[in-house]
Amino acid sequence: MYLTTIDMSRNHLNGSVPIEIGSLINLISLDLSNNRFTGVITEEHFANLTSLKEIDLSSNNLNILLNSDWRPPSTLESAGFASCQMGPLFPPWLQRLKTNGLDISSNALKGKFPDWFWSAFSHANYLNISNNQISGSLPTHMDGMAFKELYLGSNRLTGPIPTFPTNITKLDISNNTFSETIPSNLEASQLEVLSMHSNQIGGYIPESICKLQQLAYLDLSNNILEGEIPQCFDIFNIEFLILGNNSLSGKIPTFLQNNTDMKFLDLAWNKFSGRLPTWIGKLVNLRFLILGHNKFSDNIPVGITKLGYLQYLDLSGNSFSGAIPWHLSNLTFMTTLQNTKGQHLIYHNQLKYFVGIDLSCNSLTGEIPKDLTSLDALVNFNLSSNQLSGQIPNMIGAMQSLESLDLSRNNLSGEIPSSLSSLTSLSYLNLSYNSLSGRIPSGHQLDTLNTENPSIMYIGNNGLCGPPVHKNCPGNDPSTSSDLERSKEEFDPLTFYFGLVLGFLMGLWMVFCALLFKKTWRVAYFRLFDKVYDQVYVFVAVKWASFGKNTDAE
Repeated sequence: MYLTTIDMSRNHLNGSVPIEIGSLINLISLDLSNNRFTGVITEEHFANLTSLKEIDLSSNNLNILLNSDWRPPSTLESAGFASCQMGPLFPPWLQRLKTNGLDISSNALKGKFPDWFWSAFSHANYLNISNNQISGSLPTHMDGMAFKELYLGSNRLTGPIPTFPTNITKLDISNNTFSETIPSNLEASQLEVLSMHSNQIGGYIPESICKLQQLAYLDLSNNILEGEIPQCFDIFNIEFLILGNNSLSGKIPTFLQNNTDMKFLDLAWNKFSGRLPTWIGKLVNLRFLILGHNKFSDNIPVGITKLGYLQYLDLSGNSFSGAIPWHLSNLTFMTTLQNTKGQHLIYHNQLKYFVGIDLSCNSLTGEIPKDLTSLDALVNFNLSSNQLSGQIPNMIGAMQSLESLDLSRNNLSGEIPSSLSSLTSLSYLNLSYNSLSGRIPSGHQLDTLNTENPSIMYIGNNGLCGPPVHKNCPGNDPSTSSDLERSKEEFDPLTFYFGLVLGFLMGLWMVFCALLFKKTWRVAYFRLFDKVYDQVYVFVAVKWASFGKNTDAE
């Protein structure tokens, strides 16, 4: 029986990789990824692995140190060295791997691609070189290369975007410094994922993007694109459309209403205008609707309340008017508690754990709908800088997942609900610049907010009183309050009687000492005593004689 497969991935194994592994001549697949191995990988580890087809040493603290003239004993189908150390320059032995799949991401590689690189791997199906410090440009024509998945994100690549490989299904060139425009002739008919965010790509989105009928994920955010989105009536598969932070304009394209599988729509920080279409409620699988900081106007359509899977709604920084739609309690995903406290939320992958509503910086009027308090999974709630009136809902304390609450710069009135003090997850609160009045509720969580200047979250509400603002509530004079507190102290009988006896003895002892050492006081004392004695004796004798006469008469 021969050992052909070793899979020890995703454990907590540590130490060095034993050299003896190189003697397993029948080994076909070796996977030690996602462990804590350290040390150096040398030629001895591969000495007799003549049958090896797949190797994955990714996500360890290994140094791949092979001689520049080293030749692998077999032809590898896939090799994974992600998060290992093999830089800063591309090691020459890479060109002799002849592998169909290579992952050298997060390897601290620097400099430009070697001359041999693209010819050595042009036949590969999978190539991941992301998260390094590689500079320079890409080959002008890549349409003849065999790549199906190509990941070049988070490097320092520059220059124009080349033509896409014909068979490509997933392409990521994000977080670089690519410039100029998107190629006008996009022929990658099998492309499903295209990520080009965070570059310096300008111009218009070409009409040829409508040919990418398999496209499900498109991220062109954080560039300098302009113009309108092409009306791609044939693209019905798109689920993630992320175009935020550009200079795009026009209205939300109507073809999107046919994409009922859409999950993520981000058009924020652009120049889109007009009304938010009523058909937005047809996108029943939508999870993220991010339209903040555009020029949208008119009312927020009631159809939004039909988006039961919605977990993040951002309409901030527009010109929406009218009332906040009622029945937002229909956003049922926001009533499912999520554990997000303290998590670092990264825009493109961990945002799935975030639940929030941001309607700030609009012209919304009316009251805060009371049914909003049923959204007990809401983490961020921002209604600031509107024209909302009425009171803060009394049941706001039911929103137990709230970490951030901003109702500042509105026309809210009445008292702050005492239930606010029960929000144990709250880490940010701003109620400033309203018309709130009455006593500010206290509580352990509220007392820990903004400890440097806690009153700032209540500033601009002249009717509020009590800590932390410097205004006492009516009937709350400090001296009266302290006297009242002292009067409420518990009575202790033992202490009272002990003090009474001690006082009596001290007084008697002081009188005795005075009579003993002061002659004049002694004489005066006994004279007073004799005088009192005589008066008492006479009084008693007279009364007794009178009593005797009355008895004889009877």
